[in-house]
Amino acid sequence: MLKSLAIANYRSIRELVLPLGPLNLITGPNGSGKSNLYRALRLLVDTVQGGIVASLAREGGLDSTLWAGPESVSRRMRNREVPIEGTRRKDPISLRLGFSSDDFGYAIDLGLPIPNESMFARDPEIKRECIWSGPVLRPATLLVDRKGSLVQTRSSDGEWESIATNLATFDSLFTRVADPARAPEVLTLRDQVRTWRFYDHFRTDADAPPRQPQVGTRTTVLGHDGRDLAAALQTIREIGDGEALDRAVADAFPGAQLEISSESGRFSFRLRQEGLLRPLEAAELSDGTLRYVLWIASLLTPRPPALMVLNEPETSLHPDLLPALARLIGVASTNTQVWVVCHASRLIAALKEVKGCMNFELEKEFGQTQIVGQSELEAPPWHWPSR
Repeated sequence: MLKSLAIANYRSIRELVLPLGPLNLITGPNGSGKSNLYRALRLLVDTVQGGIVASLAREGGLDSTLWAGPESVSRRMRNREVPIEGTRRKDPISLRLGFSSDDFGYAIDLGLPIPNESMFARDPEIKRECIWSGPVLRPATLLVDRKGSLVQTRSSDGEWESIATNLATFDSLFTRVADPARAPEVLTLRDQVRTWRFYDHFRTDADAPPRQPQVGTRTTVLGHDGRDLAAALQTIREIGDGEALDRAVADAFPGAQLEISSESGRFSFRLRQEGLLRPLEAAELSDGTLRYVLWIASLLTPRPPALMVLNEPETSLHPDLLPALARLIGVASTNTQVWVVCHASRLIAALKEVKGCMNFELEKEFGQTQIVGQSELEAPPWHWPSR
């Protein structure tokens, strides 16, 4: 389980370190920075998959994603005695992301290349990457250190040895270092981060894939578009927690039962509801009902990831369904770390009642995203690697 998430100079986030628990609830008004936290997590996954430079390009490039405010806000600026304005930059351009657990920590520092005549002179470069043991980076805990194109690992006798000497500045060490003997930490973290799952807004329109029969195979992980919903539900029944599945359906729709069928290998599902003479096909379900069933399949996965991120799961759901959704999320958080970005007050109130829930209410001050009520002394200890 992640213990801390650290972000610096990314969009509205000047510097933020969050302590994390089994269930993490992100709230706040529009424009407070919830989406930026979500995007930062996606960038960490893109780093491991070798696509962070392309991801930053899709966001408009490093210039567009960097913190747009001044390097520091003086006391007089905070007191509004003088206008907020920038001065000559003292520190190099730097976008930094990192996380830590009880076992390992990771940080990446991106900046711009030394000015040159290349047409790619604005492409971000990876300046530093570090992996360390334990939750806090210290010189004695550093295990893998990447500076520029050089990657070094600490051997069993404490000496440093080079494992890569010509790593491209746009490639993460995760994409080029795969030595289980000299750098097992790289493989461990890479495999862990690759399991992270992100669920945004499922399609529920008339032509949405979950409404159509689909060829089914054993599905331990629901696809991002939910097209394998029926197969995922049947997989939960056969090799997962079928009783939890039935309880989740009954909790949201009292007296209802899910029925999964297969015809010529094509799977579909129906919902039998109390008082109706026949079950309703997936194509007949309301958007909210279908989306709730999708959340059931996502959260009761037989193969829990290290981290599951839900972005506004309350969308299209009736308020009366939100307490049941909170209970479902609470069940999932006993097997996987869950991150929820939420606007709905009823869902927020219900999630706060879940054991282990940590609520982060965001606000903006002088354009900078902050956690309401968190002082600098209350943030988890965190040290960025220097360049």
